[in-house]
Amino acid sequence: MTPRRTFLKQASLVWAAKGDESPNNRVNVAIIGPGKMGRSHAHKLIRNTRVQLTGFAEIADVRTQHTKELIEKHYSKNTPGDKWKGLTITKDYLELLEDKSLDAVLIATPDHWHGEATIRAARAKKHVYCEKPISLTIQEGRAMANAVKENKIVFQTGSQQRTEYGGKFRRTVEMVRSGAIGELKKIRVCVGGPPKPCDLPTEPTPEGIDWDAWLGPAPMRGFNKILCPDDVHNHFPAWRRYREYCNGGLADIGAHHFDIGQWAMDADNTGPVKIIPPKEGERDLKMIYANGVEVEHGNTPEWRGGTIFYGTEGTIWVDRGPWKSDPENLIKDFEATVSLRQPKNHHDDWIDCIHSGELPMAHVEAGHRTATLCQLCNIGYELRRELDFDPVKERFVNDDAANKLTDRKRRKKWYRV
Repeated sequence: MTPRRTFLKQASLVWAAKGDESPNNRVNVAIIGPGKMGRSHAHKLIRNTRVQLTGFAEIADVRTQHTKELIEKHYSKNTPGDKWKGLTITKDYLELLEDKSLDAVLIATPDHWHGEATIRAARAKKHVYCEKPISLTIQEGRAMANAVKENKIVFQTGSQQRTEYGGKFRRTVEMVRSGAIGELKKIRVCVGGPPKPCDLPTEPTPEGIDWDAWLGPAPMRGFNKILCPDDVHNHFPAWRRYREYCNGGLADIGAHHFDIGQWAMDADNTGPVKIIPPKEGERDLKMIYANGVEVEHGNTPEWRGGTIFYGTEGTIWVDRGPWKSDPENLIKDFEATVSLRQPKNHHDDWIDCIHSGELPMAHVEAGHRTATLCQLCNIGYELRRELDFDPVKERFVNDDAANKLTDRKRRKKWYRV
């Protein structure tokens, strides 16, 4: 058992002794960023009898009021045995971390806020559930992973495909690792392309929105509601398209599907050694691993989502909807020799591990390495030349220009680590 696991096991004995089903021993959780995704998490967490939502941080008054009413309405009708004591509500999440009774935070902000929030929460000894992709840059991801490990907290990446969707992704990984398609040769990740610089026009900032706080460590620019909706929205805002806040569709959905490729290769602690971009276009970039496996990016004419595994004896296609194999009966009939844990759901896996001290299915190193793949793709598309990468040092080999792209400048006012 590693030193970190030993510590977590010891720390979990107190939880185990108390009994996690008792209302007095629920995990106190605060949400950072209850927008579209954060609100979805809130709906699920207030119904989880092992959790108690005790606060949230939000920069828009309209969403603050909506989230407050959502949580208070539930607890007023379903008051826990220890008499829920209300919410801590703030625009600055650092105020949440000052609460000694707080056990954990769920980070559902835009991606450019993930790094600082995770590091500060880890230093405050709060467990973290962070939406994917967990970081904007390779160096930021490593700093996050280091903070989690150094402070011995439990971190779950929001990569729900590892635990949910009927187990089809887990089953696919078990099959690939068990040799169902022979020797794995290639993985194709069918997702969108890189981001673009934000070119949106400036609009008047609505009353009740702290735009400077929304931007946080990102470059200063004028308000636009495409980035930060001025209502309680039921869509995923398009900040995901722009490089200042995200790594494009390539990372937004790629953080799910590249993750399944990493998992199937049992590569949660490593990455590729070479990146080979196409001369033009935003698909067909290749990443080569030390064992010779190729991971390719981009949709194919016949398959426009999910992950494809190519082996010497067969192929498996898996997505949230379609799932098929060649030979056709492989998925139905193959008996895997590798068996992976199947939690009830992604939140419960996180809570289970807070109590037990085990690593969650989508632990921080897995989240970091998957985000790194997306970032390596974007760097390859930007530079348009072959790149040698050291997955241990997490640096490009003898390439200063590429290494400059492993991190970015941030506004110091809002990057407080």
